[in-house]
Amino acid sequence: MRRGLELLTRVGTLTAVSSFYETEPVEFTPQPWFINCAAGLETSLPPRGLLEEMLHIEQTLGRVRTQPKGPRTLDLDILLFGDLVIDEPGLKIPHPAMPTRRFVLEPLAEIAHDVCHPLLRKTIRDLLPGLPPGQLVRRLENNPRE
Repeated sequence: MRRGLELLTRVGTLTAVSSFYETEPVEFTPQPWFINCAAGLETSLPPRGLLEEMLHIEQTLGRVRTQPKGPRTLDLDILLFGDLVIDEPGLKIPHPAMPTRRFVLEPLAEIAHDVCHPLLRKTIRDLLPGLPPGQLVRRLENNPRE
């Protein structure tokens, strides 16, 4: 995770990084728990260019896509890109599953609680109470960049 964050600084400036969280797998559950965080990034790249760079970072750090939702070394997602809404093959912003995933909203709320979801018109903080039960999330550390 730290190396992934470091490599993101090659495509922009990190403006915020949440704590790291240990999170229960969803959908494909017979696997180890994940480590998640959220980061704010200022970049001059367009969304598609950022996605391509993020996929390159994943590959650089050993990601091999063998099973959907399965174990992986690193998974970088664009959750939001300002107030843009994009629905193209291979690129959907805001991330379509974001409002239903505690492992996304908990870290994101830590760094962007008042940011508004451009389709739902709710803040990240307001989306948290609507999550389905379950999806355990445990904060591991507060300053992952140190």
